[in-house]
Amino acid sequence: MKISDVAKSVDLPISTIRYYDKIGIIPDEYVQRDQNNYRNYTIKTIHHLNVVKNCLAVGFSIHDIKSMISKNTITKNEQTHILKEKIKEIEDAQKKLDASKQSLYDILEMDIVCEEGFGKYK
Repeated sequence: MKISDVAKSVDLPISTIRYYDKIGIIPDEYVQRDQNNYRNYTIKTIHHLNVVKNCLAVGFSIHDIKSMISKNTITKNEQTHILKEKIKEIEDAQKKLDASKQSLYDILEMDIVCEEGFGKYK
């Protein structure tokens, strides 16, 4: 499968797929070379890149993903630990966002008048 087909299937730019290939995000067994040295991607590449996209969407960095791929195999316990750590990070971020939101509501409740200058009370 050509890189353009993969790009359409996973909704990623070709440049991103080339970058992932270059840094080792796409395992070698998913890329074959033809006689002209063109890359041909296996169907497994699509599933793999969708997993990568999902990991990025939930907060894993490309470095995190590369590190997991370089291990080659991860036990169920290791995978569970990694996912629980990410869940904790997300929960901590949610708490900070909730506190920030509450601070904004508190500012609204103060009924600050901006016409006389930001932060001045009635």
